[in-house]
Amino acid sequence: MSDAPAPKQPATWRIVLAFFLDFWTAFFAAGFVVAAVAGGRTPQGFALNGVPAFIAFALIIAYFVVLGRFFGGTLWQRLLKARR
Repeated sequence: MSDAPAPKQPATWRIVLAFFLDFWTAFFAAGFVVAAVAGGRTPQGFALNGVPAFIAFALIIAYFVVLGRFFGGTLWQRLLKARR
């Protein structure tokens, strides 16, 4: 058996903050991209209804799954060193 210490887990506040910032980053990025393609841009930002909203929702989920699983963490998890 090895006496190597277990790696230290990141603080809970870092994990929560990373999730919050990741969600807003993914929400606005996916929203603006889908709105630009689907014609949902407004002077205030974007408005999505129906299928474009579902596409944006799927892109938000894909952001967390793909970056978390295949790229070692999402943008804010990596910046805040909040990856478990």
